[in-house]
Amino acid sequence: MKMPTVFEAIETEISAGNVAVVQLVSTAEAILDRRLAELSPEERAHLDLELSPRATMIDYLKNAFPTQQMRVFATSDGSLRSEPMRDDEGNMVECAEAIATRDALIEELCAMPPVPAALDALLAHFGTAKVAEVTGRSRRIVIGNDGSQKLERRGARANLSETQAFMDGIKPILVFSDAGGTGRSYHADLACGTADKRRVHFLLEPGWRADVAIQGLGRTHRTNQSVPPVFRPVTTDCKGERRFISTIARRLDSLGALTRGQRQTGGQNLFDPADNLESDYAREALTQWYHLLHGNKLSSVTMESFQAMTGLKLTDENGTLLEKLPPIQRWLNRILALRIATQNAIFDEYMGLIQARIDAAREAGTLDVGVETIRAEQIITRSEQTLRTDPVTGAETRLLRLELHLRPRVMHWKRLMQIWDGTREIAYLWNSRSKRVALKVPSWSITDEEGRIVSMCQLVRPTGGTRMQEIAMWASLWKEIDRDEFQKLWEAEASEAEAKVDIETVNVATGLLLPVWHRLPQDDVRVWRIDDGMGISVIGRLIPPAAMAELQSAFGLDGTVELTAAELGAAAQKGTGIAIPSLGGATLTTALVNGSRRLEIRNYRPEDRERLKAHGVFSEVIQYKTRLFIPLDRSSEIIEGILAMSRI
Repeated sequence: MKMPTVFEAIETEISAGNVAVVQLVSTAEAILDRRLAELSPEERAHLDLELSPRATMIDYLKNAFPTQQMRVFATSDGSLRSEPMRDDEGNMVECAEAIATRDALIEELCAMPPVPAALDALLAHFGTAKVAEVTGRSRRIVIGNDGSQKLERRGARANLSETQAFMDGIKPILVFSDAGGTGRSYHADLACGTADKRRVHFLLEPGWRADVAIQGLGRTHRTNQSVPPVFRPVTTDCKGERRFISTIARRLDSLGALTRGQRQTGGQNLFDPADNLESDYAREALTQWYHLLHGNKLSSVTMESFQAMTGLKLTDENGTLLEKLPPIQRWLNRILALRIATQNAIFDEYMGLIQARIDAAREAGTLDVGVETIRAEQIITRSEQTLRTDPVTGAETRLLRLELHLRPRVMHWKRLMQIWDGTREIAYLWNSRSKRVALKVPSWSITDEEGRIVSMCQLVRPTGGTRMQEIAMWASLWKEIDRDEFQKLWEAEASEAEAKVDIETVNVATGLLLPVWHRLPQDDVRVWRIDDGMGISVIGRLIPPAAMAELQSAFGLDGTVELTAAELGAAAQKGTGIAIPSLGGATLTTALVNGSRRLEIRNYRPEDRERLKAHGVFSEVIQYKTRLFIPLDRSSEIIEGILAMSRI
């Protein structure tokens, strides 16, 4: 991400009513001190300083660029070696071609516009009236209204006053360095003047120490906050930079259960699981990448060229892939030495392999992302049972049946356009079956098992979003419409969703979970926090309806749980069949028929067929077998009728 892009992102967030927090490492104070020390009194009176690392780079090239002439010779075993050439007096011989190349490079670099330090660029762009600086430097260059440079000294209490100006809402942007990332809080504290403003935390410079970067992230994500922050790591289009973000993501994962928002909110996660390039998903993807490379199925690079460029040995003398391949850390470090275009192509394929695994794990409910939050308008406890009581501490493991009143999180048209307006490759879509709208936006691709890149897109809807393959999307019922019609339909759907409150019943195992963890269903191991924002909070594992009877039997509990129509439908659509109460062993499950998903009633009794059809179920004869299906658009109504029928 280029600096102007960061500026645009900050301006967008401020116009949306949020505040921006920028975390960085370098303040260019050492460069400023060196430049000031070189100035004469007259030059100090009329400052015209260039605080750019260019001079350091030029000095490095002058001293480190290899200009010595080398001589190649053969050793006794026939291998070739090189050594510096010397003249008759023993002095090193300089290579004229290398000197000319070095001087040409220096001349080209000196002709380029200077790259300012990030901190100074932010101050110059937004001005000190909008930017609160909390760093360790004692003086800085400030640009006046007439464009002249002025040297401003910062007192010992400057950081305190700047922090207070940000927390009170006087300055909408705060920039802090390592010196400002210790012992201070910039979160949406309920007691501060900007408690209603979300903090958008830009990790502009992660630095070399992951623990310091993580400490900085904790400045905007703390207790007693009214709204959690959004974290936005900033990188360029050089994919190798993800190596540094990965280190921070891995350290965050190692810290344990960090509270994360629901995925529908689009931004409350600290990092996406794909950012951790040292996870199990990443290691499995690398193993597959090695095999695809060995099978010449990758378009980014060949086995021979990759080994030559990186120096990594992947095959033995017979061309067979080694049993012990280079680990992920070594592979990532070698990738950074490649040309930008090559490493980007390799990363596109590799990240596609990781993303395919994460998408599959997320869909299966096995993706471990820490504690996730369900925010409910109201929580009503319908039943409570004790699964286990610890014999030493007396701590209980309980099974709760909760009725949740959920209000969907709605994205309004203005916010949608702030995020996506001006983005290329977007499309305004309308579904002829559901009568709903969705904005098609670009999304990351995945790599299939044969090494082919599969293009993906994201469908953003007023209450959420989903990812799907580009080919599948255009073969579906989504069709493009014009922008004006799309806006009317979007605003109408958003208004309808905002006034709606869904009622959902869930079963939660809570309390002391570790002793019984292995006895709970393993299909979905996520831990959830259910919170109503008014002091009621429950942390535990969600138990799917299909597993309730078996769980109660395993713990010796009496009674059966009467499932609602919504629970039956939701359990069936997750791909696991669930028994329909009092219907002779009939089960409700999903089936793929002619390329479309259907709800099917299986193992029904022949004498129940006509009664089921009378409640809206339809039948089809497929391969000489009569199968019963429930229309998806009326599933809740029909299932409710079937349950009422079974109670008679």
